[in-house]
Amino acid sequence: MNTPACFVTGTDTEVGKTYATCALLHRARQQGLPAVGLKPVAAGTGPDGRNEDVEAIRAANSLPLPERTLNRYLLAPPIAPHIAAREAGVEIRFAPIAADLAEARAQVGPGGLVLVEGAGGFRIPLGPDGDSADLAAALGLPLILVVGMRLGCINHALLTAEAIAARGLPLAGWIANRIDPAMSRFEDNLATLIEWIPAPCLGVIPHAPPGGPAAAAANLQLPAR
Repeated sequence: MNTPACFVTGTDTEVGKTYATCALLHRARQQGLPAVGLKPVAAGTGPDGRNEDVEAIRAANSLPLPERTLNRYLLAPPIAPHIAAREAGVEIRFAPIAADLAEARAQVGPGGLVLVEGAGGFRIPLGPDGDSADLAAALGLPLILVVGMRLGCINHALLTAEAIAARGLPLAGWIANRIDPAMSRFEDNLATLIEWIPAPCLGVIPHAPPGGPAAAAANLQLPAR
């Protein structure tokens, strides 16, 4: 039996996919489950050559992973990954990522959870093998959609859910991440999304909760296993 795993995607870039991924990892750990996240493609590094999303996931993981398993493709400029890869002379391929997922599943075991965080939104191009949607399909994983709660999020969320369905991919659930604390009619927007997205809401992450993702985990439930 394979370790349960999900692919975390978002309605756009900068909607809090990594934050939600880390919160879900902490939620699993709070329930006594071994859990690790992978960030196969990351664009943007600091002076130390590290990517903050990769480092956040590393810190949230309950088990250490080999560097290339945690993050197969690390690209320096904070731009669209297919452009960054082309400029670096790198081809982002799916087979190594699939192997990394298999390795992570073997390390975690059937009682745990593995999360694979995508880059950008659901349809961001990656390379010769396709876009982020193609990667999720190649890995054979159900999706968790992170919705950045701000003006325009209903359209973005419903279009993304529709695109996921059009690919024949299962949507295991979605998370409302309150990235704009001043969003007008927040509760009304949330209720609309709950009604219209054909998947369970796994929780609402408040804006910048004290304690970070570990504290935000209390607001989430894990997808059905």
